[in-house]
Amino acid sequence: MPFRLALALALLLSAPVVMAESTVPAPSAERRQQLVHLVRQDCGSCHGMTLQGGLGPSLRPEALRDKPVDSLVATIYSGRPGTPMPPWHRFLSEAEVRWIVEQLLLGFPE
Repeated sequence: MPFRLALALALLLSAPVVMAESTVPAPSAERRQQLVHLVRQDCGSCHGMTLQGGLGPSLRPEALRDKPVDSLVATIYSGRPGTPMPPWHRFLSEAEVRWIVEQLLLGFPE
């Protein structure tokens, strides 16, 4: 196997591990407050005000633990075509979505 191909393969295989271990920097205190409000109000309108489920599934840690982080980020950022889940990329950066997912996995702040 040529060296470049082996190196590319090694980087590709190691990328998910690096991404899974990293955490995104927390948004500013003001933006965190806005994001918490958005999740509680906007996401809560479908996922339940306590995020335990409603029209959409539960967003509690125990319901999300077996889901890949990147899949959760993609669902929030891009939505789910053919379902009521809208894309949020117009309102949130991918880093903010990743922060929200991390917070959901920890048990979302009150």
